[in-house]
Amino acid sequence: MRVSVIRKNIIFTPDSKRVVARYFMNGDDRTQQMVLRIMMLDEKQVLETLEQTLREFARRHRNISSIFFQHCERIRSLIEALQIDYEAMSLDRKMLIGSYCTMEYAIESAAIFNPSIIEDLDQSGLEAGEKRVIISFRATGEGHISSIVFRRGILDRNNNLQVMKIGHNIDKAEINHKSTFNKERFLLKLSEMHTQDKYITQIMQELPDDFEYAVLKNIITIALSDPSIREERKIALNEIMWLAKSFYDLEFKHDSDITERVIFPISDSESRGIEDARFVRFVDDDGSTRVMATYTAYNGHAILPKLISTEDFYSFRVMPLHGIGAQNKNLALFPKKINGKFAMLARIDGVNNYIMYSDRVTQWNNPVLLQEPRYTWEFTQIGNCGSPLWTEEGWLVITHGVGTMRRYCIGASLFDLDNPTKEIGRLQEPLLSPLEDEREGYVPNVVYSCGAIIHNNSLILPYAVSDYSSTYAIVDMVELLDALKNSQ
Repeated sequence: MRVSVIRKNIIFTPDSKRVVARYFMNGDDRTQQMVLRIMMLDEKQVLETLEQTLREFARRHRNISSIFFQHCERIRSLIEALQIDYEAMSLDRKMLIGSYCTMEYAIESAAIFNPSIIEDLDQSGLEAGEKRVIISFRATGEGHISSIVFRRGILDRNNNLQVMKIGHNIDKAEINHKSTFNKERFLLKLSEMHTQDKYITQIMQELPDDFEYAVLKNIITIALSDPSIREERKIALNEIMWLAKSFYDLEFKHDSDITERVIFPISDSESRGIEDARFVRFVDDDGSTRVMATYTAYNGHAILPKLISTEDFYSFRVMPLHGIGAQNKNLALFPKKINGKFAMLARIDGVNNYIMYSDRVTQWNNPVLLQEPRYTWEFTQIGNCGSPLWTEEGWLVITHGVGTMRRYCIGASLFDLDNPTKEIGRLQEPLLSPLEDEREGYVPNVVYSCGAIIHNNSLILPYAVSDYSSTYAIVDMVELLDALKNSQ
C-alpha cells in the first residue's frame, strides 16, 4: 500500500552571505614573522590599519574587535617567545595582530541539509491549530566542515510553514571546558577508543579518582615536550587530550536571534565537522522538559558520538557518549523513558537498526538488534531518520534505506509502546524517494531526514535533497498508521 505524501514548496538553500569570524593560524614561524612586522609599525600606522579593517568588517560581525582580541590571546605564547612584553602592547596593536589571525568562513556556502524539527519551547500567542517550531540543519562550507544552524517558523492549521526572518550577524558562543572528570568513566571511554593501555596507565596513575582538566593538561604538556618521545606515545597522549576537550558548555548572548546562533566545531574531536544532529524534545518522568540531540563529531579520521542538551537554546552542554553501543553514527534518543530507562536507537554495525536502554543518558551498552534490511530499496543498510514519535498506536520510527546506485529513500516502521523491540508494521515501499528534480546535488539521489514531528494529525517531515538543500513534506497520520498496521 503506497502512502500519499504532499511535498511543500518551501526550499532552504545555502546562503554564502552567512559568515563567521574564524580563528586562522598559519604556522608558528609564519605567525611570528607576521607579528614582528606589526611590531615595526608605529601606533599611528597600527590605528590606521585597524580602523580600515574595522570599516570593512565590523558590520558583518557582532563585536568583531572582541574577536580580534581573543584571537591575539590565542597566540600570546608565540608573541612572548619573541621576547615581546605582551602586557605593554597597546589594545589596538593586539587587535590588529588578532585580525591577521582571523578569517571569514561561510558556514553554509556548500549545503544546508539533514534537517531536524521540534516544537519550540515557546507556544504563546498562537492561533488555534498553529505550532511554533525550530528546525536545525547541518550547514556545510569550504572543506566540507559542518556545523549546526537553526531556523524558527510557525506551522498553521493547514501545515503551511511561515519561516521567520533570518538575523544578520552570526553569533559564536563562549566556550567553557569541563573542569573535573571521574577517572573510572574517563578510562572506560579511552578503552572504547582503543587508546594503547600502556600509555594510559603512565598518565592516569598520577591522577586522583576525580581529577582536574588543568592538571591533566599540564601532565600531558610536559610529556609531549620530551624531544625523544615516540610517535605512538605522542598519538596516545593526544587522544587523551582529544577526549578531555570533548566536554564543554556553550553560552550564546541573549541579544542574539536563534537564526544567528551557530554551533561550530570546537574540540579536536569535531575539527572536521558536526554531523547530522537529531534533536528531540525530551520529557522526563517528573514532567520536566529539555531539548537533547545526538550528533557525530568527526576529526577527519575518526568519529565520536556526542550528546548536546539545552533548556533555552542559549546555553548548551556538550559531552561524548560512552559504551559499546556508542560506536557509530545514527544514534537517536526516544522522547521519554520506557519502563524507567532512557532508550536509544543506533546503527552500531553500519547496516542494521538496534535499540538500547540505559539508566544514564550518556552510557549505552547491550545493543539489541531491531531491524535488518528486508526490501530491495534498503538492502545496503537501514537506519533511523530521527527520534521515534509517540502515537497511540505505537512508536513511529521514520527510517532511511540505501539501495541500488546508493540511492537513499525514507521509510516508516511502527513499534509497540511498552516493548519497542516488537515491530508492529513496516512499509514495504519507501514513503519518500528522490523525484527527478531532487536527484541532483552534492550527493545525488538522496532524500534524508534527522527528525520529524506530528502536528494537526499529520506527519511533518523535513528532509534534505541530495545533500544540498532542504524542504518538507506532510503525510496524513491516519493513512500512514493504517498502512503500517496492515503491512505485515
